[in-house]
Amino acid sequence: MTSTPMRRTTVAVAAVLLSATAGCAGAPAEPSAPADRPHRAALPAPSSAGGAAAAAAPERGFTLVATGDVLPHASIIRQSQADAGGTGYDFRPMLAGVKPVISRADLAICHMETVYGKDGGPYTGYPSFKSPPEVATALAATGYDSCSTASNHTLDDGADGLGRTLDALDKVGVRHAGSARTAAEAARPTLLKAGGATVAHLAYTYGTNGIPLPRDRPWAVNLIDENKILADARAARTAGADVVVVSLHWGTEWQTAPDEQQLDLGRGLTAAATGGRPDIDLIIGTHAHVPQAYERVNGTWIVYGMGDQIAGDMINYSGAFDPRGNQGTIGRFTFAPPARSGARWEVAKAEFLPQWFNTGTGRVVDLNAAIRAGENLTAVRDRIQQVALSRGAAEDGLVMGG
Repeated sequence: MTSTPMRRTTVAVAAVLLSATAGCAGAPAEPSAPADRPHRAALPAPSSAGGAAAAAAPERGFTLVATGDVLPHASIIRQSQADAGGTGYDFRPMLAGVKPVISRADLAICHMETVYGKDGGPYTGYPSFKSPPEVATALAATGYDSCSTASNHTLDDGADGLGRTLDALDKVGVRHAGSARTAAEAARPTLLKAGGATVAHLAYTYGTNGIPLPRDRPWAVNLIDENKILADARAARTAGADVVVVSLHWGTEWQTAPDEQQLDLGRGLTAAATGGRPDIDLIIGTHAHVPQAYERVNGTWIVYGMGDQIAGDMINYSGAFDPRGNQGTIGRFTFAPPARSGARWEVAKAEFLPQWFNTGTGRVVDLNAAIRAGENLTAVRDRIQQVALSRGAAEDGLVMGG
């Protein structure tokens, strides 16, 4: 990758331990919610009592949205300074254009590709990122509930940068998956409440730009391994997950078509099942910096790549400015409760919403909303639509959301 120099109370989070041993290892405590972000009630601890009232309560469906890479280049950091009036950093205006979509969902997932620097900086863009922790404040204000933090840049500032990032997300009440500060944190799934479902969010990356995992912390970043992903998904089910969502940082940069690894891994993960029930219910991809297709494989939706959500002017491997690097989609999936106990929560509606980052104004643009308002962006939207549907997803019901 190269570049030039509150809502609802229905979404709740909980850390459910995979084992008693992991639970005693002193993982970070649950953060208290900031005053401007109502704290969602935690999931209750597992109980053998299982009250009759809870058993009789009807299950409600939910809507999940997911977005692509948040990648603050130096130009993005400068824009956030300008938006803060020259004092500090404010990323909230950049995301304001998609806040209505994000905040209305029952569950919203982002991809935080970079790590945060120390309070006050220094902050850096490409090639070794250290972003202002104020990014986390903007993600919370926009309505995100959880972010994948496993990427090729997760170790750009070592274990310290990783820890600062998760600390900052905790402080604003945004959960995270894919990297960890302790072995106990790494050993448990990120569980969230959405509608009537408990949703597990898992995340993995293809690598860390050649930076080795800390010798004393081999669990610090989740690396893509099919067997591990499936084992984690099954453990999440055991911990109470009704729906398992997997974020994958994968693919070939600047390639619109999914590569062979994406196709092979996608087939393998979606084919896996336990007791006749698929182990994974949704796969959402990042990393390629360009929009990639949506596809229903073995009955499970895969977004191969959502593209970048926030990034500076992107330069491709040919050394040319490539506008595709600022194009992306929001995936929106409406899950319906199962018809019988223990059955799968099915995606009743699958949608993509085209978005674009305007580097001139430093704003994320909901393209459909902008076009309705009279902006001449139809060609950009249509290109994204063509990519999203390029593997026949329309035949399986994928539509462009409004």
